[in-house]
Parts: sequence; C-alpha cells; structure tokens
Amino acid sequence: MLPSGCFKYNHANSALMPEEMQSLSEEISEEPAVFDHEYVVIGCGAPGFGVVKELVKKNKRVLAVDISEERVEVMRDEHYDAIVGDAKDSNLYKKFDFSKTSVILLLTPDAEVNKAAIKAIRSISRSVFIVARGTSYKSKEEMELLGADFVIILPEALKSAVITAINKMDTFRKIKKFKSALESIEGKLGIFTHDNPDPDAISSALALKEIAKNYGVSADIIYYGDIYHQENKAMVNLLEIQLMRGSETNLSEYSKFAIVDASKPGANNSIPADIPLHIVIDHHEAEGIEAEYLDLRADVGATATILTEYLKELKLVPSRTVATALFFGIRTETDDFKKNTRTADFTAAAYLYPFVDHELIEKMEGPAISTETLDVLGAAIKNRQIYSSFLISFAGFINDRDALPQAADFLLRLEGISTVLVFGVVKDTVYLSARNKDVRINMGEVLRRAFEDVGSAGGHAHAAGGQIPLGIFGSTTDKEALGRLVTEAIKRRFLSAVGIEIE
Repeated sequence: MLPSGCFKYNHANSALMPEEMQSLSEEISEEPAVFDHEYVVIGCGAPGFGVVKELVKKNKRVLAVDISEERVEVMRDEHYDAIVGDAKDSNLYKKFDFSKTSVILLLTPDAEVNKAAIKAIRSISRSVFIVARGTSYKSKEEMELLGADFVIILPEALKSAVITAINKMDTFRKIKKFKSALESIEGKLGIFTHDNPDPDAISSALALKEIAKNYGVSADIIYYGDIYHQENKAMVNLLEIQLMRGSETNLSEYSKFAIVDASKPGANNSIPADIPLHIVIDHHEAEGIEAEYLDLRADVGATATILTEYLKELKLVPSRTVATALFFGIRTETDDFKKNTRTADFTAAAYLYPFVDHELIEKMEGPAISTETLDVLGAAIKNRQIYSSFLISFAGFINDRDALPQAADFLLRLEGISTVLVFGVVKDTVYLSARNKDVRINMGEVLRRAFEDVGSAGGHAHAAGGQIPLGIFGSTTDKEALGRLVTEAIKRRFLSAVGIEIE
C-alpha cells in the first residue's frame, strides 16, 4: 500500500548507471505531461526532504524536484513523486498545472537560485503561493519584492523552535510543581481573592477549586469586602458560584491557603497578615513574595488566562460553569480584548470558547445599572478637575467601590482626556481607580509611586487601582471638610507623580 500522493516507481530503475540517469532526466524534461500536484518542493536536501515527508503524511499530493539525480533516485526508491529539475530553468515551471498546484516551496540553500526561481515562476503564474528559503534579512526583502509570499530564514526558524521548546519545558516544570503543591495538601484548601472580587478573581478561584477537586482536595473560595458591581453580582448568581465571606469564616479549618489575582495579605485585600500562603497565582508583578508554589506573570492580561492554561496542560476538560466564568473573566479584565491583551489571552479564550454558555454571557453583560452606580457616576462628573489631559474626581462617600472603575471608564471618553483618576471613600478606606490611554504613562507605576508609602496601589499601564486608610487624613467627622482634605492630598500626590506641579 503506497502513501497517498505517491506513484509506484519501478525499482529496476535504481540500477541505472549515471549516464542512463542523465538520459532519463532529459526524457522527463522533454515530456509534454503536466504535473498537477498540490504541492511542489524544489530543493530536497535535509530540510526539503523533511518537508516532503511531512506533507505526504498529511495526505497531500507532493512533487519533489531536485537538481541532484542521486537525491531524486533515493526519493523514488522510497516511493515519493520526484523528478530531476533545475530551479532556475523556466521550462520546468511550464510543466505544472497551476490551476491545481497551489504552493511551491523553494528550499534550495542558495538564495540566488531561489530568487531566479521566483522570477521564473512569477513570469508564468501570479497566483501560486510561493514559500522561499532565505539566508539573511536582505535576501528576505529581495525575495518578497520579487514575489515570494513567505520567506523562511532557517537560523531564525531554528531560534524560534528552540524558544518554543524552552517555553514548553518551562510550562512542563511549572505544571509539575503545581501538581506537587496540590498533592501535598492533606486537609482543606482556602482560596482567597482580593477584596470586592471581580470576574477575573472569581473565575480564577473557581477554576483553582475545580482543579484541586480533581486531585482529591476540597476547597472554599473566601473573600473580604463586598460584591457591588452589577456584572459581578450577575456572574455569581447566574453561575451559582459559592463564595464565603472572610469575616464569617473560621480560617483555622483550613490546612493551607491559596490566593489568586493578588499576591500577598494586606495588598489590596483584608487577609490577615499572619496567614501563610501555599499557592500564589497572579498576573501582576510583585516582589518579596514567598510561597511553596508561585506563578506571577506580567505577560498575560488576566489571571483567568493562567488558570485556563493549567486546565489545558493538565488535560482537564472545563465544566460549562468554569469555562463560562473564565471566558467572562478574561473578557472583562482585558476590556473585551482591547487593553493589556497578550497572545496567551486570545489562545485561552479560543480554547474555552466551545465550552462556554454564551446565553449566560449575554445575561451577565447586560444587567441593569444600580442607582448607587448612577449616583457615583453623577458625582464623579460633577466634581471633575482637569489639568491638561489629566482628569481627577472625588466621587464622594459611597458604598459601591466597583462603581469607581465604571466612572473612570466613562470619564476617559471625554474629549481631550488621556488619563483619569477617580476616588471615593468606602467606610474607613479611600479607594482609587485609574484609567489611561497615553502610551507614555504606566498607570500602575504612577499609582505605586504616588501612594505606596501611605497605602497600597498597582496595576497595569492602562488600568490601576489602590486603597489608602482614611485614618491618615485625621480624625475630623465633618464629611465636607474631610472630602476637601482627601481630594487635595490625592490630587497633589498624583499630579506630582506624573510631573505636574500645582500651586
């Protein structure tokens, strides 16, 4: 049984002497027959012959062409369609039926030969797809100008393959260590999120809980603060996600703890400072973090992307609930893939897509806006102060912390505004939410520089947040006076951090 795309070659021909092979070559070149193979590989040294083999394995009809009669004979002995031909000879290409030949791969090691071949092919066909082998970036540019559709530089391709192999090795090591960390848990696992968790944090915690279950570990998701944002509430309710309030939970029941979408107790969360963390997974950079298993990446747009990668690498098929939650988490964290989105985020979303309940996604995306959110937005619009392209606004004394980023997103749409900082007081804490579309500014770094010595802050270049204890502003009980004091202090610190001095 011959491989698909091969013709049966009379093995007796392999006994021909070189001069007879030359005669056979001349006969072939003079034949009026038309080759109608889908793929033609010209230049069948080690790389070219390898390509021929792989294409035939994929059941493609492939014709191999090489100037070496000995090489052609070897390929014929292995039952591949092969002819002797000179890549520079325009008569060679007149024998191809270009209505059926869709790709020609020019893989000879000589760039000049490949350039001559491109010229010859393009003199006959403008539509056939040409893949050519280059030797340098200069030859690549020259071949593209001549009509090559895609040019491969083997050293670069090798480097890319090595980097891919290293990345796979790193992923394998990470997954192995992650499994080991889960398998070492003998009791119950507590999974923390940051305060007032958003879809990225909630979905990541849910996925970690699901993965832990597959390794015989029972887990609970624990959070502090409140869930005010209408989308976040809708997500929890529609997907029936079980969450436990930290203030109502006996933490002594857990043998070990994990945290997702945050990296340490006290940083944008109310987790007790003496709680040791066993597993830490976050998509923000952080220093001085200690844990048995640590995965901090700034090269992904969402923590949900990391957890999706774990599911994929562990070969765990996500349930409808987990897939829908993770997909929603990635979409919201990247603002529908418009902000801080990396290749890994698109890859994760594509992997999840077949398992997602898209009707539930639509319901989570369109809940009614609460009166509280509308009030916060109104106060932020009314209290806005503009300095050049920077907008700062105090949203007042509020209950819904999640309304702040919604207000910041809205104000960023104002004409002439590139950077927005909205802040409000929730109980005994000032919460900050910043948005930015100026590529010269990293908003996470700006907030850290401005407020890290009085609270905690961080985030990405285009979106960041923070919190400051209200106590540092004094003990006044006059809300109006306190509001003015908070506004003035935050305004001066923020503008100073971006290089604007005010009198």
